[in-house]
Amino acid sequence: MAALTGAPWMRIRVFPEVAPPFLRHSSLYFTNRRVSNFCRIRNFSVSASSIPDNGNIAAEGVVRVRFAPSPTGNLHVGGARTALFNYLFARSKGGKFVLRIEDTDLERSTKESEEAVLRDLSWLGLDWDEGPGIGGDYGPYRQSERNLLYKQYAEKLMETGDVYRCFCSSEELEKMKEIAKLKNLPPVYSGKWANATDEEVEEELAKGTPYTYRFRVPKEGFLKINDLIRGEVSWNLNTLGDFVIMRSNGQPVYNFCVTVDDATMAISHVIRAEEHLPNTLRQALIYKSLGFPMPNFAHVSLILAPDRSKLSKRHGATSVGQFREMGYLPQGMVNYLALLGWGDGTENEFFTLEQLVESFSIDRVNKSGAIFDSTKLRWMNGQHLRALPSDELTKLVGGRWKSTGMLTESEGAFIEEAVELLKDGIDVIPDSDKQLSNLLSYPLHDTLTSAEAKPVLDDNLSDFSASLIAAYDSGELLTALEGGHAGWKNWVKSFGKTLKRKGKSLFMPLRVLLTGKLHGPDMGASVVLLHQAGICGVVAPQAEFVPLNERFNMLRKLDWEALTKNLPLVEATATTSN
Repeated sequence: MAALTGAPWMRIRVFPEVAPPFLRHSSLYFTNRRVSNFCRIRNFSVSASSIPDNGNIAAEGVVRVRFAPSPTGNLHVGGARTALFNYLFARSKGGKFVLRIEDTDLERSTKESEEAVLRDLSWLGLDWDEGPGIGGDYGPYRQSERNLLYKQYAEKLMETGDVYRCFCSSEELEKMKEIAKLKNLPPVYSGKWANATDEEVEEELAKGTPYTYRFRVPKEGFLKINDLIRGEVSWNLNTLGDFVIMRSNGQPVYNFCVTVDDATMAISHVIRAEEHLPNTLRQALIYKSLGFPMPNFAHVSLILAPDRSKLSKRHGATSVGQFREMGYLPQGMVNYLALLGWGDGTENEFFTLEQLVESFSIDRVNKSGAIFDSTKLRWMNGQHLRALPSDELTKLVGGRWKSTGMLTESEGAFIEEAVELLKDGIDVIPDSDKQLSNLLSYPLHDTLTSAEAKPVLDDNLSDFSASLIAAYDSGELLTALEGGHAGWKNWVKSFGKTLKRKGKSLFMPLRVLLTGKLHGPDMGASVVLLHQAGICGVVAPQAEFVPLNERFNMLRKLDWEALTKNLPLVEATATTSN
């Protein structure tokens, strides 16, 4: 467990098996031993050293980590990755993953945002052991419900002299900043009320002057921590100045809440974003003053956009909810987020959540920022989508096709075969709409008038088309299609022998004339599905399906001579536009 060194101080063990009653029931309890009033010394050094992540975590208790989102908006992918790293660390160590809602920003926090965050975490599969909806021995798990606890600890710091009342007005504080700026000094508090007499304080209290609680910061000294990700980090205390822990309206300040919460919830490891690294200095001073042992710290690098700026809304979707609505799978999101700044040391990039738990170690998390690559995310999601059991994938895609009105049913033989045929072109579920639409459409004219189709057209395509129409009109082709894939293969072999064609010279004109396209999934499976689509009745009118009989009607009406004459002009136009 991390430890502070410096002036003597009280150590309260905060692990479940030895926790004093106030840690279990939120009622305040202190030992008779008085906390050393280190802040009166105003000159000290303090360091926090963390145990290496070698699997032998402190014998004092189990690993306990927390994810503490603020319900002021949606769950950002950066927050989701922080939650994931906490979850993986806890599960890999047999510890506890705690969810705490930091809703002290009363103006911006909403119940809707909290519910959205909980929903997104659940969707990702990051189930918490303690927190909202579950409870636990260290609740309440919303900061708005812990105000009494913060006030009691603030009063305790008042008793020891480590905190004092500050009656400075907003105007006075602003003037201090201006003076410091003119002198090229850090905008720290001047300490006006740090040494006020009892008479001066009582006079302001009698007048009803609003006041804040300020923490006394030693004038000299430093803080040093051994961050599990970033290594040794240190700060000089003379850059800080006395800081507020309770506002004049009685609301606690973020750094005070977090410290009290982490200590009283027995958090052993604080894994959070690097933007919180500067907060460590204030929090360490509060830990020391209250006599709490310091947790291990691990600060995760930011997620960056491709231009290496901080990822934001201007770069596109950034929240978990947005990606869920875009058709991403939780498996794909979790896998990709885990690889943003972490790897298991191998070339493997495909992980299930269970495999991540087995492989994860905090010492393999990188210091440098990770680039968010939406193309890589799509690819990875596609890998997970195609790895789903066939019935699960069919349910997802079939449900999508019915909900978008392309099909009238969400299950059945046609849907199963269509999903199997088209899945290689689906990276996110909405891709399935385009894939099915392409299968059902028949853009024959556009294809035949394209420059790419010229070699096929020049290969006696009109004669080939006449032979194909004859096979359809005789019932030969339809009979073959009734026999499914085997019937199709036998017919193609026979048809090729009749025309003395094979390979590309047989299959390319068949693809063009039957599907209306030069490229696509397996041609035989496509034609069998088109036949099924025409007889099963599951394709909705708005899908713009062109059945086989209509396709052959179009082939019969084609003016091959006019088409051939127009080709040079079409080819020249296509070349120019390209």
